[in-house]
Amino acid sequence: MAESSATHVVVMGISGSGKTTLAQALAHRLAVPSAEADEFHPAANIEKMSAGIPLTDEDRMPWLAKLTAWMSSHADTGSVVTCSALKRSYRELLSQADGHVVFLEVDADPAVIAERMEHREGHFMPASLLPSQLATLEPLEADEEGVRLPNTGTVQDLEDAAIAALGRLRTQGEARTGREHAASGTEDNTPAARAGEHNEEQA
Repeated sequence: MAESSATHVVVMGISGSGKTTLAQALAHRLAVPSAEADEFHPAANIEKMSAGIPLTDEDRMPWLAKLTAWMSSHADTGSVVTCSALKRSYRELLSQADGHVVFLEVDADPAVIAERMEHREGHFMPASLLPSQLATLEPLEADEEGVRLPNTGTVQDLEDAAIAALGRLRTQGEARTGREHAASGTEDNTPAARAGEHNEEQA
């Protein structure tokens, strides 16, 4: 990850969990560029999934690399990205984007997801691939920079929970950066630190 104060929010989870709806709301609320990872798939991947064939790591890695490059191209503004990011290794690749990368995992009841997938139109992912996605999913771990968000209420409930989670992640990140600078004896020159110095000077 390169030096940058901008944040990329990766809204992750299995297909049908509600991550696209949340990502669209967040991108609008945060006023940053957004991307849907499905649009980065090559035709061969789409053909496989449309036929009910699960993708392999070999299928996914070039796709994830393209998405990571897109995120890096928006390191000046940050972004909101919708991506399944099912495995930790996939998230580690996405985290290499220039900027600060955090994850919001949308967690929904598989039975509810299956019903959604059965009735949605215009998407290449069939409901028959849901068991494969559930089997592949590696939920966020404690040492990863992200939060799991249960999708059990309204869209507004989920959006509000996401904004609150991003606030907590930002505070934790600023505290961690401060500790790292203190340990190394270097100056903390993050925007938050500079703002704090300015406030002290005005006091």
